[in-house]
Amino acid sequence: MKALEIKKGIYCVGGIDWALRNFHGYLTQRGSTYNAYLIIDEKITLIDTVKYYLAEEMISRISSVIDPSKIDYVVCNHVEMDHSGGMPAIMRLAPNAEVITSAAGEKGLRQHYKQDWKFKIVNSGDTVSLGKRSLQFVMTPMVHWPDNMVSYMPEEKILFSNDAFGQHIASHERFDDEYPIDTILDEAKKYYANIVLPYASQAAKAVEDTHKLDIKMIAPSHGLVWRKHIPAILERYEKWSQNEKEKKAVIVYDSMWGTTENMAKTIYSTFESKGYKLRLFDLKLNHISDIMTDLMDASHICIGSPTLNKGIMPTVASFLTYMQGLAPKNKQVVLFGSYGWAQQNLKIIESYLPPSFEVIERINANYIPSEEFMNDAMKQLHSKI
Repeated sequence: MKALEIKKGIYCVGGIDWALRNFHGYLTQRGSTYNAYLIIDEKITLIDTVKYYLAEEMISRISSVIDPSKIDYVVCNHVEMDHSGGMPAIMRLAPNAEVITSAAGEKGLRQHYKQDWKFKIVNSGDTVSLGKRSLQFVMTPMVHWPDNMVSYMPEEKILFSNDAFGQHIASHERFDDEYPIDTILDEAKKYYANIVLPYASQAAKAVEDTHKLDIKMIAPSHGLVWRKHIPAILERYEKWSQNEKEKKAVIVYDSMWGTTENMAKTIYSTFESKGYKLRLFDLKLNHISDIMTDLMDASHICIGSPTLNKGIMPTVASFLTYMQGLAPKNKQVVLFGSYGWAQQNLKIIESYLPPSFEVIERINANYIPSEEFMNDAMKQLHSKI
């Protein structure tokens, strides 16, 4: 495995996870990369590592440039194991290396790996000289763990951004101008919606701090390195972190005998008549992480389920649990479905909703709704959207 030089003396030495398809509940159809960066200077520095099972791939790439035992600094921007999992292997090869991390990072690394490594704790604004170049550190707590920070090299104008601006894409290509940009931006949006969304206020602060830096390259820990389309990704992060919405309705449902499905399609037509962009998701066929990507910037969400055993369909409960954890904000909600002898479905759905959601309409049919019932319901809905 060979390292790829992204700037003179700076190499991408991480691992490519071609087979990854699930990242703790997030469907990663394109796999991912765990990017680590090797800097050759008076102080040999490794920024971040990889998942444990790709440690040998990372070491092979490092070895194509330099003997890993010569590493002086290992920067840990984030303790989560997709970034720190390769640290024990590296530290065995370079036992005298100092680990540069935040105070929360030191605590997390000790808790994860039970090792008494040589730690160098940094705070926002601190600078460490590597020789001809240096690294400045900015704390970005809760984007998306308490220990998160980013590293900036002013001499090369490179931001090593860890999870920020990342995408789950496995590719041999390393730069944003070598891969279809629409795909990169779509995957960046999915990454934000399923990883960063609960921490939007902290992400907004990180974007603000980023704007203060002179950046010519963003080197994230997942996916492609940004060198051409930096304005595009910064503009999108600013939009996403500010919770900007489109005139869009996302309709999510599962159905038992087809009634709730038919209701979903009728609701679709009503929103369509008012000029909304629309997405229709049958939960039997669509993954919850793909739905969240569309939901993030939607103004409305419509959620449907029949009553099942005094509850709701398991797929709907799973989606609601996942959405509840990601905590989207300020949506208008339409609840719909059908029931037989136990009218529980809409009450249960509503119990999952985030506090900032506003239910504007409830449409619940006993068994199969009549044409008159649906016409009246759609008139009501039409007047409220």
